[in-house]
Amino acid sequence: MRLVKEISNPDCKITIFAWNNRYLIKLEQGFLEQTFKVEQWEISGDEDLDRIIDAEFVQQALIRFQEMGQAFYEARERSGL
Repeated sequence: MRLVKEISNPDCKITIFAWNNRYLIKLEQGFLEQTFKVEQWEISGDEDLDRIIDAEFVQQALIRFQEMGQAFYEARERSGL
């Protein structure tokens, strides 16, 4: 797996990897992570990734992080942990 780039963001860590003819867009916040896979042949280069990872994409990911955290919290509560 090759590190392509890291994108600076104050709310989550964004890292792009190249692996197995795909780009992996990985977003991390605390103990949660989201990974998106993009076939390398679907885009013309690394610059296209910058256009994909726009402010709206990141904002939607941050909302999903909140939902994921809430779902995990509720699951732990139901399990008695």
